[in-house]
Amino acid sequence: MIRDITIGQHFPGNSPVHRFDPRLKLVLTIVYIAVLFAASNPLGLTLSVVFLAAMYLVAQIPLKMIGRSLKPILPIILFTAVLNVFFVSGEGDPLFQMGFLTIYAEGVRYAIVMGVRVAALIAGTSLLTYTTSPIVLTDAIEALLRPLAKLHFPVHELAMMMSIALRFIPTLIEETDKIMNAQKARGAMLDTGKLTDRVKALVPVLIPLFISAFRRADELAMAMECRCYRGGEGRTRLKVLRCCRQDYLDLAFCLVCFGVILASRLVFPNY
Repeated sequence: MIRDITIGQHFPGNSPVHRFDPRLKLVLTIVYIAVLFAASNPLGLTLSVVFLAAMYLVAQIPLKMIGRSLKPILPIILFTAVLNVFFVSGEGDPLFQMGFLTIYAEGVRYAIVMGVRVAALIAGTSLLTYTTSPIVLTDAIEALLRPLAKLHFPVHELAMMMSIALRFIPTLIEETDKIMNAQKARGAMLDTGKLTDRVKALVPVLIPLFISAFRRADELAMAMECRCYRGGEGRTRLKVLRCCRQDYLDLAFCLVCFGVILASRLVFPNY
């Protein structure tokens, strides 16, 4: 399970999605999330999933990566779907009734919609990190938040912290996996026993993990200090972000697709 977490991983490539301007890519990701919630009808969700699958194919990222990114949160999706099935009421006769448990067609529909929406949301945000390196993503966040600098908001520091946190997620996952394997080799029962026993068995894992995380943070701070890092003031970049003609064409194409998805509300006005 630990190895299946793909948050923060980057897959280098030269596809149109990789070359797309990271600022526009970040904005389009936010717009895609908004579209998922605005077009919650069957046709809208289907078009949203098709659009996302097409982006994965263009980016030449295996579709199995979607399954790996969804596997850690699959219990949450199933739990949310079960809650919607049993607690969302509807009109007409129930599909199933036993004691205080009643299932309506509206509850089943809403559970499916919620599950597909959450899965598409996670897969869409994962595509952003798959195709954008942490350094470029930091520059994009800083560029988009630059107007707040006039209000003395620490834009560069915020972007740097977000990028470092995102960058070290795979490192901490790998460190957790190593610690768990070491504890299992010493006889720790991490996967068996009662829930309370499993929680107690995690203590020997969490303590070394926190110590390792603090050590890495201290080493990173010392390395930045030795390189005379003083924040964003006076700092130059090796690659300056510039939008080209192809970026605007890709932006127009994505906006047209989002418009078609939102237009599906006209087909299903009651959703």
